[in-house]
Amino acid sequence: MQNKLGLVLLGIYCNVVLSQNVRTFEKPSDWQSKISTSLSGSYKIGDVNGVGRQFDGIGGLSGGGATSRLLMNYAEPYRSHILDFLFKPNFGASLHILKVEIGGDGQSTEGTEASHMRNANDENYTRGYEWWLMKEAKSRNPNIKLVGLPWAFPGWIGQGTVWPYKNREVTAQYITKWVLGAKSEHNLAIDYVGIWNERPFDVEYIKTLRRTLNSAGLSHVQIIADDGSVHSAISYDIMHDQELAEAVAVIGTHYPGTVSSKTTKSTGKPIWASEDYSTFNDVIGAGCWARILNQNLVNGNMTATIAWNLITSYYNDLPYKRCSLMTANQPWSGNYVLDDPLWVTSHTTQFAQPGWKYLQTVGHLSGGGSYVALTDQKGNLTIIIETMSHDQSICIRPPLPAYTVEDQNATFVLEGSFKGKVTKMHMWFTQLGQSGNRDVFLNKGSVAVDKTGQVSIHLPIDSVITLSTITTAMKGSYPTPPAPAEFPLPYSDSFDKTPGFSEPFNFADQAGSYETFHNNTSDDGHEWTFRQVVEERPVTWCSDPNQTITVIGNYKWSHITVEVSIKSESTYGAFVAMRVDKGGCDAREARGVYFWLMKNGSIMLTSDLTAKTMLEQCYFYWECFVADYSELGWNKVKLTIDSSNKIYAYLNGKLALEHTITKDSNIPDNGFVALGTSDYGTAQFDDFSVTSA
Repeated sequence: MQNKLGLVLLGIYCNVVLSQNVRTFEKPSDWQSKISTSLSGSYKIGDVNGVGRQFDGIGGLSGGGATSRLLMNYAEPYRSHILDFLFKPNFGASLHILKVEIGGDGQSTEGTEASHMRNANDENYTRGYEWWLMKEAKSRNPNIKLVGLPWAFPGWIGQGTVWPYKNREVTAQYITKWVLGAKSEHNLAIDYVGIWNERPFDVEYIKTLRRTLNSAGLSHVQIIADDGSVHSAISYDIMHDQELAEAVAVIGTHYPGTVSSKTTKSTGKPIWASEDYSTFNDVIGAGCWARILNQNLVNGNMTATIAWNLITSYYNDLPYKRCSLMTANQPWSGNYVLDDPLWVTSHTTQFAQPGWKYLQTVGHLSGGGSYVALTDQKGNLTIIIETMSHDQSICIRPPLPAYTVEDQNATFVLEGSFKGKVTKMHMWFTQLGQSGNRDVFLNKGSVAVDKTGQVSIHLPIDSVITLSTITTAMKGSYPTPPAPAEFPLPYSDSFDKTPGFSEPFNFADQAGSYETFHNNTSDDGHEWTFRQVVEERPVTWCSDPNQTITVIGNYKWSHITVEVSIKSESTYGAFVAMRVDKGGCDAREARGVYFWLMKNGSIMLTSDLTAKTMLEQCYFYWECFVADYSELGWNKVKLTIDSSNKIYAYLNGKLALEHTITKDSNIPDNGFVALGTSDYGTAQFDDFSVTSA
């Protein structure tokens, strides 16, 4: 995901519905009547002069970060339905590429993802859910390409610094072991790895990584560099460094605005939009996606485009609500939404496969919009056309210059190996816009190609049309999922191990990493618990807080009671909180009501995660008269905000602190429930519950 500089812009476009020009759906009969009255253009489609660049595919990004966190929580059959819509060939998005975060225990946009190595002697390839997601994708499409990219790194990689290149060999081994673990533990063959998401690249590190991969028998794993916004920098270095040129297989750029620099094109390397889109998944987001899928190739020679993000499986009130291809963030209800960008994806992915070739005869339409053509060089031909207007296709970034699009007619003239051999093409149609009767990914039957190799169609504004010889496309469907519902209240979790996953359901880590933990003995009644396990601050991608925190629940919660048992271990203190108002890269600024148990013998109520704004505090040994407090053992904690905005904090069944919220308290009216620690140290939590106050 983008760095913090882009957060404000992303918030604008992800959360604000822009004004639109409403267009009604046009029936096929209307198209024929407009052939003679609309602007017309003729476009040659053929391989007379050979073919162009190889098509590398369309993909989605899980991570950057924790964007698929809630997906694993879905019950069957809904979880399988969602996965089918994303990955099953000839069904839904039918994605060709799955890119995942190589977790580093640090915040990377929506949350943290677990590292496979928390120290030099630690290797664990069962943490997190990206392994599971890659296996699910592969089970549906064995040909899907897998890409791994780090955002954060565990602290030991930095060797006392915030720089992952401090010891290049160590970092290269860390990434290489992730690739090897994917194969040995999950039988997953990783196809590509990246360097460091949207952060400075190091030429010598890239060379070191290439040598390390080769030495491990992974010469087939290709390197994408540098996954940033200024791709001309790595391109210049490639042009002047032969070893680097041999190390880098693909130039990856983020949010390129459909253009590539002259230097980048001159390298001769495949160019990918290795992260793009990031736009609220309404009809404007679908228009953005449709436009860049074509124009990344037409304008920028980019042969693959990967959407951030794959699926909104994170809480809506974390940053970047619904900036994804589809939405599935209510596992408690089973509800999911097939958003328009998913079906826009199908216009390409169901009609061309990686390894196909773009024809050289691609370009812009005379009335605005663009077209691309691809072939498998075995007689099949696909043409994809988009006519997205400016206001209906604004992406998050960069700014989109003004342009116009008109209703128009197009005649595609087939030449070369297609002339005389392609006699009809199957047509699939999407009409975007704000009208209630718009349709997406409709099978419109076939259109004839005349004896001269010409096929003529009408192109309404804000439409996506695919013409293809491929006959296997399908708009997949399942029974309507359950209706959406609020997060359940009351809610409880005893943290019995979640089968197949290292994290319990519904918690979303915002700093640190929390896992289900099995104690060697259950004599104290706490066999399975929820544990914060990161003991060293990561090499961060965001400006992570010095505390750790995980959130859960309904952001609208206001007057509730939270109960939990807490055992501080190596941490100096632990807390339970409610009305927590921020997550993501802004987690350090999170306000709310925090009830802390500290090892200096004190308990506190604060209104912020950093514990700088004290509401109430007392020390057990001379101020607080609460029996049975154990600094090293288990303590039962209860925090309530009642309907009169009175805060009550209980410790081991006795009232310990209370505070009345006033206008000057600067406490949010609502927010998430949270658990956390005062530093990067271990602590356990158990017997968690939330009820109405």
